[in-house]
Amino acid sequence: MSAMTKGVSRRLLLRGGAAAVVLGAPSVLRAQSYPSRPITLLVPTATGGYNDRLGRAFAPFLSRQMGQPVTIVNRPGGATVLGNTWALQQPMDGYTLIVTTATPNIPLGVLVGNARFAVEDFWMVNLPSRDATLLATSRDKPLQSINDVIDALKRDPRSLVVGVQPNSADLVNLMLLLQAHDIDRTRMRIVTYADGGGPARNATVGGVVDVGLAGGEGFLPLRERIRPLLTFSDERMDGFEDTPTLMEHAGEAGFQGRFLAGSQRGVMVPTRLMDEQPAIYARILEAVEAATKDPECVSTLRGQQLATRWYGPEASNRAYREASTLIAQHADMLRGR
Repeated sequence: MSAMTKGVSRRLLLRGGAAAVVLGAPSVLRAQSYPSRPITLLVPTATGGYNDRLGRAFAPFLSRQMGQPVTIVNRPGGATVLGNTWALQQPMDGYTLIVTTATPNIPLGVLVGNARFAVEDFWMVNLPSRDATLLATSRDKPLQSINDVIDALKRDPRSLVVGVQPNSADLVNLMLLLQAHDIDRTRMRIVTYADGGGPARNATVGGVVDVGLAGGEGFLPLRERIRPLLTFSDERMDGFEDTPTLMEHAGEAGFQGRFLAGSQRGVMVPTRLMDEQPAIYARILEAVEAATKDPECVSTLRGQQLATRWYGPEASNRAYREASTLIAQHADMLRGR
């Protein structure tokens, strides 16, 4: 718990404002030539997932603002732990930025993934995507509703194969749903996909699993090939307006609905970069904000059903802190307790 306490400290929120205005002379001198070479945009998940698509769509507009090429590098593994660890090992010179699922992946990596970093080691520049878990099945499967899924699992927990990312809000939400219906999770056939939401969604679309759980925004380009059954939210989700929410399902089934808010995705940097190179961080912040607000970028991302909203560091880090605290409260579920 100490790592989590450290990770959500008040200092995490306060330091960013100071970094943007307190520009030490050495940092200013370094920033005068920044950037002078291509920039790496690390995506710590496999190709095809939401973060990968967001990074590739955003990169040309960030490149325009930076005046340098922006190259996507995928380093999947360990539910983003491997890629995030690699990013922290790079020089703090502003040439490695990150597009990732900040929560739940970072706090879960700390709590249950044996990560050697802390939540506060990462600073959110902007988290435009605030997703919710979607439970879905392939159009080719006979399951027509969430009640069909629950009924099948109550008859025989091994009757369905369920696909989900390990160490994720999606997995917590699955466990809460099973618990509410008194379904023995130890008898379930659960397949985990550690390389991001893309593989879990592909397995769902392809019928490799009977049902899959992943961020709903990432399912939007695939919605003609899936049957959405449940969103883990208290309001109907854009793009899935006909899909019942967990709270609606809970009301009908007679239990108190509980769910973990879904993925928060976007651009972040190592906190050390902001602390040690405030002028370079200020340049990155300026470029990310300008690219995000570029009308052409907004149109392009919307056309690919990707989030475009500018929240900025203060709101993004506040949301990151609050979600990290909530995830810590459910960590035992992911440890199988």
